Amino acid sequence: MVEGVGIDIIEVSRIRKSIEDYSVSFTGKIFTEDEVKYCSEKPNPFQHYAARFAAKEAFSKAAGTGWNSDFSWQEVEVVNEPSGKPRLRLTGASLKMFGQKRIFLSLSHSGDYVTAVVIIEG
Repeated sequence: MVEGVGIDIIEVSRIRKSIEDYSVSFTGKIFTEDEVKYCSEKPNPFQHYAARFAAKEAFSKAAGTGWNSDFSWQEVEVVNEPSGKPRLRLTGASLKMFGQKRIFLSLSHSGDYVTAVVIIEG
């Protein structure tokens, strides 16, 4: 049974500006070390950062909680299967609350926009 659906769209340029203006204070708050490493190795790192940001936002919407004190940006990590398929890896309070659920993630990008859809199934 579907328990939550979340979608987010963001401009790559907005994430680029945040990273250029705030550097480590932004990336360190939002992304895990592995996400930073993954994105920084790509030809267009800002597109990959934006996709991860959108995925985390979509997850918070699907969870129905937003980013309150129960969640940390760092507890929701986008990882890729060997096939390239993205998925979410949860830790901390997010894992405790949603670890027994099936979570589906889809990412898409075109030009300056990235979208993410998250479905949580119980």
